[in-house]
Amino acid sequence: MELILQHIENLFNTIVAEPWESIQKIPQSGGDRMYFRIILGNQSWIATYNLNCKENQTFIYFAHHFNEKGMPVPKVLAVNEQQTVYLQEDVGTISLLDVLEKEGKTEAVFLLFQKSLTALAQLQIEGAKGLDYNRCITSKYFGKHSILTDLLYYKYYFLDTLQYPYDKQALIDEFEIVSDQLAVSHFDNFMFRDFQSRNIMVKNNEVFFIDFQGGMQGGLPYDVASLLWQAKAELSNEWKEKLLNHYINELQKLLPTLLNVADFKKQYHGFVLLRLLQVLGAYGFRGLFERKAHFLTSIPLGLQNLKNFLQVYSLDKDTPVFASVLKWMVSEEVIQRFTPPKANENTPLVITINSFSYKKGIPVDTSENGGGFVFDMRGILNPGRVEEYKKQSGLDKPVQDFLEQRTKMNGFLNSVWDTIDITVENYLNRGFASLQINFGCTGGQHRSVFAAEQTARHLRNKYHLKTVITHTNKENWVK
Repeated sequence: MELILQHIENLFNTIVAEPWESIQKIPQSGGDRMYFRIILGNQSWIATYNLNCKENQTFIYFAHHFNEKGMPVPKVLAVNEQQTVYLQEDVGTISLLDVLEKEGKTEAVFLLFQKSLTALAQLQIEGAKGLDYNRCITSKYFGKHSILTDLLYYKYYFLDTLQYPYDKQALIDEFEIVSDQLAVSHFDNFMFRDFQSRNIMVKNNEVFFIDFQGGMQGGLPYDVASLLWQAKAELSNEWKEKLLNHYINELQKLLPTLLNVADFKKQYHGFVLLRLLQVLGAYGFRGLFERKAHFLTSIPLGLQNLKNFLQVYSLDKDTPVFASVLKWMVSEEVIQRFTPPKANENTPLVITINSFSYKKGIPVDTSENGGGFVFDMRGILNPGRVEEYKKQSGLDKPVQDFLEQRTKMNGFLNSVWDTIDITVENYLNRGFASLQINFGCTGGQHRSVFAAEQTARHLRNKYHLKTVITHTNKENWVK
């Protein structure tokens, strides 16, 4: 991490003479790119570090092109010689999804969705003029091959993990049929590819698009399908219909010929299904294979979203195996498989979480059943060795940033949660009253404190459980 920060600092110094005041790592989502926010006074910049130079080159090219067309994307300000680091404008910390989750489905939020779709139509048609699709990361065209790839991605990384018996060859044959149907498109312009509310930033009531490096030439309905059917957003059918019609009206203003709305909506529904399956494939890969907690908890949302769609849309009769697989996949049996049990006001289980110092010994569990977990944090780099953090604790943000950005803490905690969740769910189902989880480090001040706090947050968010946190060595912390 120190080397990465040095590369970023070297590039930053080419555009700003003063040293930055702080740099913060932005939590990663699905990809391997690492983002940092650089702060100096009331100014800020976003730095990206990514060893995939081809991906960087594509993003930088798209950003320059769209900026020249006046599209709402951040401007790239500097790129290092190796093309592994680039700096761009900071378009804020608040996404459209953040606004939706904070404010709810208000008229103001609806207008932001409208504004996003208006800008999308302009990006897809006006912004795409003169775009060199040979600069795309992989395929330059979202045709049959790309569609089939998405369907197989869903099959291998999600469907096959469910171990449901089906005719595999028949399903692949039907995927060929679906791919042929969706590939017949008269709406070939720029396709954002991952147009969702997390990738739309809101600043001063204006919208900006990020993470468009996966774009290519493709059907216009795919992006609007991605936004309106994003599982996390949970938009109502009324909003979806109104926003779709708004988007179509915006297209009519920009396209040189009259749009066949019936054909457009038919392809839109096909792309909704494809997008929902592609997202489940991503949840499967990032969650079931890479064990990333956020993606695991998103699976029930994705399945419920697919179930909602299948209630208003049915597959063609020439894909019976595909139809039967989807029907089973949205059954309560499967959705419940991925839905963790939730505590309520009558749940007896209370999780006691302690941070402790190994110099003082492991806390004793005085509950009736005893047992529980003890995790040794001393394999994680100690912030207490750094002078500026010695008098701080795992409750302080600078220490938290250090642990998240410069140590293996995140991987460690994901493994811890994979382990304790098994017992937590068992105890919930059996009506047990207590479970103790202990995190120990040398002084019980930094690593163990952070781990205890984050674990409590995880259990509250995932299971709605009551937690009691005690930092047992607090009186001996370096002040």
